[in-house]
Amino acid sequence: MTKTQSGIGISDKVPEPSPDELAKRSLKKIKNKFVVMSGKGGVGKTSTSVNLAIALAEKGYQVGLMDVDIHGPDIPRMLGLEGMMDVNGEGKLKPKSYSKNLHAVSIESLMTNRDEAIIWRGPVKHSVIRQFIGDVDWGDLDYLIVDSPPGTGDEPLTVAQLITDAKAIIVTTPQEVALADIRKSISFCRTVKMEIFGLIENMSGFACPHCGKMVDLFGSGGGERTAAVASIPFLGRIPFDPRLVLCGDSGVSYQANNRESAVTKAFAEIVDRMTGK
Repeated sequence: MTKTQSGIGISDKVPEPSPDELAKRSLKKIKNKFVVMSGKGGVGKTSTSVNLAIALAEKGYQVGLMDVDIHGPDIPRMLGLEGMMDVNGEGKLKPKSYSKNLHAVSIESLMTNRDEAIIWRGPVKHSVIRQFIGDVDWGDLDYLIVDSPPGTGDEPLTVAQLITDAKAIIVTTPQEVALADIRKSISFCRTVKMEIFGLIENMSGFACPHCGKMVDLFGSGGGERTAAVASIPFLGRIPFDPRLVLCGDSGVSYQANNRESAVTKAFAEIVDRMTGK
């Protein structure tokens, strides 16, 4: 309905909020935001994101896990989530439920064919990530974990621009090639004014299943040294465990099946730092 006053049309309809406004409203309901980053692929960034989210959820926190690795989305497979996301009565996407405390969103949960390549340029990816924030019914969250693709391209830049109070957790392996790329990630965070919460050294040592001796498959201590030189917190070392790979491939919780392992304890210690416990 439109009223007319002095020749000016006045609409009774309330204007729809802009996508940016929807994103801001959603973010106001999320207490803590962390972006898990890496300088290069293959360092276990996504498995780190998944296991941090699971560890937080098991402590009773309400956790959202947002997969913004648009071209290589792995979160649904690692959590064993199948099927498409539903839409609620308000037209918002409902995250896929892993448990009562953990819900996840990924572009893969919007695809009918998981093996289809996504061939998008930057502006489209920016729009999708903004929708993952504002057009998803996240509800009230204690923690949002954002799994970002490796490098310093469109996706982490969009997250830095949209989630201005997000803190970065940078994942590396101990070898020098990975550390060289991590220094670029540190530079990225400082350039875009994103606070660096800390650095994790992943695949840091492997306990021989026969003799128990620790073998440094990728070297040791490089992550801690890099953190010290860059004056950023070192959050801890995650040992290499083949069972973590198997659980990720099969969509089974590693921590639920290996509660006394060194890996589970390492994630628990990092989560204690995230929660201030």
